[in-house]
Amino acid sequence: MSGGVAALRPSLDGRGARYAVFAATYLYQGLVAGFSLTALANHLAARGVTAAEVGFHFALAGLPWTVQPLLWGPLIDRAGAGRRRPFAVAAILGCHAATLGLLLVPDATALGWLGLAFFCHSLCASLLDTACDRMIIDRVPPGELGRVSACTRAGFVVGSSLGAAGFAWTLGDDGFVASALGLLLAGLAATLPMLLVRERAERSDPAAAGRRFPLRRFLRRLVVSLRRPRALRLLALCFGLDAALGLFELPFSVDLVQTLGWEPAALSRLQAGLGLVGGTVGALVVGLWSDRAGPLQPLRALLAASAAGFLLAAGLIAAGLAGPAGPLILALTGALPGLLIVALMPALLLASRGRPGAATEFEVYMAAMNLGSVAGHAAAGLLAPVLPSAAAACIAVAVFWAAHRLTGRAGLLAPRG
Repeated sequence: MSGGVAALRPSLDGRGARYAVFAATYLYQGLVAGFSLTALANHLAARGVTAAEVGFHFALAGLPWTVQPLLWGPLIDRAGAGRRRPFAVAAILGCHAATLGLLLVPDATALGWLGLAFFCHSLCASLLDTACDRMIIDRVPPGELGRVSACTRAGFVVGSSLGAAGFAWTLGDDGFVASALGLLLAGLAATLPMLLVRERAERSDPAAAGRRFPLRRFLRRLVVSLRRPRALRLLALCFGLDAALGLFELPFSVDLVQTLGWEPAALSRLQAGLGLVGGTVGALVVGLWSDRAGPLQPLRALLAASAAGFLLAAGLIAAGLAGPAGPLILALTGALPGLLIVALMPALLLASRGRPGAATEFEVYMAAMNLGSVAGHAAAGLLAPVLPSAAAACIAVAVFWAAHRLTGRAGLLAPRG
């Protein structure tokens, strides 16, 4: 009877199920990000919390993502094909337990307890992310990676937009505890597809799970692979892009609220709306472009456009137009660079594919981006008194243009043979 019921459940072998499950899972991650990194951050800024303290909150929550490959990559990779979903289920349960812990935080300004709760959530969410990435590597054909990347990006952006706009309203009107409860209920709904789907249509065959390397040998092969010049350049690329974004985003948002008098709820809604448009329609366009032309062409075009966007933003801020031109600056420096991951993800997946530690290598690149984001936000908090937003934007121009030049090198993002 149980086998008949299981056969009725969809599996990741079906294209529609793949798109729906991965989009819903990343929508959940977006809900948490929108709540913590946008709505709550703006709420804290409105209550007088300094940029340095908000930066500490970001950095603490992001720490598990920086060591994600060492925590979870070898565990997931060595489990074998068809055996990744149980890790995703365990991670989801841990995420909901951490969210439940937010209900025990006495007040939103209790940054120590707040940081601890989000640290525990990030620990479990990073396991969920690793398991999803490995299932994408296992179950998605190369010609669909762009569209799956678009689905994950659209899910994350829709979730973060809903989280930013919705929880900005509830934090102001209903308070922190009611908002945390709403996050828990929304998260339970968003993770239901992953809890119900099967990883593959047929029961896993231990013989087909692939060769299981001893942990020491597995790690040695991974280190050798990541010490190659090509891998080191990719790590520098991933780190630099998110570090530049983090260095600009935090102080500019704080300036809008504390210096230029923007309402935090209005800022959150604007950021959510811009992200929603770019991360849905924009992500779909870039995903289809990536599948048809290969991911390198859209990636280089977006890098060049982002450099130009930050250059224009720097000019507007230096001219004293940050207030009236705020929506345009947020679009140029947030929505446009946010599309990069849609083209970068399939490029890195193809560059990592074909090795026993493919998920771990891919997660190392993603961890470099997360580490860059943490470093950028931490540096922004420390340098806020001496680094104007216009100067931070100029640094981003240099980083994005250098990335555009770097990705033009032959073989840097070529698929493994």
